[in-house]
Amino acid sequence: QVQLVESGGGLVQAGGSLRLSCAASGRTDSCDVVGWFHQPPGKERATSDFVAYIRWSNDYTYYADFVKGRFTISRDSNTVILQMNSLKTEDTGLYYCYCDPFIGGRNWGQGTQVTVSS
Repeated sequence: QVQLVESGGGLVQAGGSLRLSCAASGRTDSCDVVGWFHQPPGKERATSDFVAYIRWSNDYTYYADFVKGRFTISRDSNTVILQMNSLKTEDTGLYYCYCDPFIGGRNWGQGTQVTVSS
């Protein structure tokens, strides 16, 4: 089992930046990828939007089209960072960190709120 704790959310104006962190602990070597989902207001987590992931073994990264050029995912030891620049109001919502293990179901963090004001 992997424990994921997000931090770094907050309120920012459109065009600004935020840096989200996901601290992973426990069986981190069981993760194939660690990444982020975005749950906009009014949507369920089950239908939230994929944002980006980083492969634990080689730091390969993959992004959703709507964040390419604006967001950067990286890893520092057992912490996964999501640097969010040029934020838009539609980026508002809950951001969840997740781990997809090689075996078994997805692990989720508790989420961190990002609010982008116009």
